[in-house]
Amino acid sequence: QERVVESGGGLVQAGGSLRLSCTATRGISTWFPWEWHRQAPGKQRELVGSITTNGRTNYADSVKGRFTISRDDAKNAQYLEMSSLKPEDSATYYCVLQIGSVRHWGQGTQVTVSS
Repeated sequence: QERVVESGGGLVQAGGSLRLSCTATRGISTWFPWEWHRQAPGKQRELVGSITTNGRTNYADSVKGRFTISRDDAKNAQYLEMSSLKPEDSATYYCVLQIGSVRHWGQGTQVTVSS
């Protein structure tokens, strides 16, 4: 069973930046796409963005131009660089590694953006 672990959440002021990291423990992430999802209290979970095995990225309209996803296969990791943060970006952020038809979810990391 693959396990993914996020880190890097915290409290930041509006307009600030934050970087989230996610690591896969079994070292097989090279062959699979990653995703970032988020869920704010009282709201549905939403897909923030994704990155394919060849580095192609897609983003939700709400974060385009502000968030960047990258991956480092040598470290079995992916990253979410967030800039120009807004209070509405506050949520629990989840890392997902998709292996075949199975999504392996992290435990989530909290991001809070103060106004």
